[in-house]
Amino acid sequence: MAINIAIDGPAGAGKSTIAKAVAKELEFIYVDTGAMYRAMALYLIRKGISPKEQEKMEEACKNAEISIVYEKGAQQVILDGENVTEYLRQEEVGNMASVSSVNPKIREKLVELQRVLASKENVVMDGRDIGTCVLPHADIKIYLTASARTRALRRCKELEEKGIACVLEEIEADINDRDYRDMHRDISPLKQAEDAVLLDSSNMNITEVFPIISLQWILNNYRRVQNHLSSRKVSDKHPSL
Repeated sequence: MAINIAIDGPAGAGKSTIAKAVAKELEFIYVDTGAMYRAMALYLIRKGISPKEQEKMEEACKNAEISIVYEKGAQQVILDGENVTEYLRQEEVGNMASVSSVNPKIREKLVELQRVLASKENVVMDGRDIGTCVLPHADIKIYLTASARTRALRRCKELEEKGIACVLEEIEADINDRDYRDMHRDISPLKQAEDAVLLDSSNMNITEVFPIISLQWILNNYRRVQNHLSSRKVSDKHPSL
């Protein structure tokens, strides 16, 4: 039986960074669900569809082909045969994803793909509604958050390191707007699952957050971890099993 870890939270809270670190440490597959939604958003943008054209989104998404592959241990997102990973963190794409992700047809297609993967593999997924909707029975659930100002500062730092100018107040306003949309959407709004562990990273870095999540997972799943490791040892000794 596959083991699943769900990490939810608002944009810029550090979900992807932490999820990748946990997956690497535990030798699980990291599934960036947000990247899948961003790939769909990029597809819609390239088709000339605006955030207000919901019917066009529903029709267009039927023809989109999105997949995830790993190259040298790094996740790559493929859209219609093209590696679009480098384009997925653009502000325009993020804003479109926040709007398009509430479309039932788009969500239905992507959620199905995510669940199939999680049923077969040990995974760490991060997103907005993993613990509440996509993987409601995940073995461990984390709700990772941080203040809007902290997230804006992190985003500005990322942009400046790439040589891109930014205005902190504009980034923070955009984050607040996105949070509101995500928390008030009709379908699977952003919220903490009842059985999720709340973790505010406003005054923490990855070296402080990572041990907390790892320890919580081990405590909640000690027996399953033991069985998982035992089965791996048996398989290593007897490949045909």
